[in-house]
Amino acid sequence: MKTVREVMTGSVVSVPPDMPIKDVARLLVERRISGLPVVDAAGAVVGVVTEGDLLVKEHDLQSMHRRPLARIFGESREMRSLRAKAVARTASEAMSSPAITISADAPIHEAASVMIERKVNRLPVVDDGKLVGIVARADVVRTLVRADDALAEDVRNEALLKGLWIDPSTFQVEVTDGVAKISGSVGRRSTAAIVERMVRSIPGIVDVVAEIEWTIDDRHHDVAPPERLSSEVNLEQR
Repeated sequence: MKTVREVMTGSVVSVPPDMPIKDVARLLVERRISGLPVVDAAGAVVGVVTEGDLLVKEHDLQSMHRRPLARIFGESREMRSLRAKAVARTASEAMSSPAITISADAPIHEAASVMIERKVNRLPVVDDGKLVGIVARADVVRTLVRADDALAEDVRNEALLKGLWIDPSTFQVEVTDGVAKISGSVGRRSTAAIVERMVRSIPGIVDVVAEIEWTIDDRHHDVAPPERLSSEVNLEQR
């Protein structure tokens, strides 16, 4: 399964927490990027500072709508954050924290899910708690451009063989315009569902047509723990 490490940009521009805002802005302009990870002395990502964080300095906060009864209950967390950014002098004071990061060994589809759910365009990539790269939406989108033959090979080798220990020769796999069609048979209905999920998670697969037969309907049985799934699937094929 393709991981974030394989598509990320390894050479990352980062800034220390105490970098002055003017220097942060200069880096954004010179490097033509819209955000920078803020990294402490130990190499850990403590936040991200973006163009949006700096734009607050040019915004008239007095003109922003105040929530009803603000004088009684106080300002919203969002407004307090904006006011803090407006007077920020360093990267740590302007950054958004905690940083939304992703592991270098996470599958690409997980990065896509985080970007969509958290509404961010890029993610700092960490390994053992330290910054090792950055992955952007464009990096994920590029995985959709892969050839159908290469995708079919990933279905056989990555999803079936390596992921589930299933002999790929027992299945028929075709990929056309990114749509994978897979047919074959397994022992349990739950295994058929796992096969479809594994194929769907392959970067570049846009949809799956699964025609997988099963003999035992185990929908109402206890689900096996994740660490046992691969071995049980393998046993079905013997």
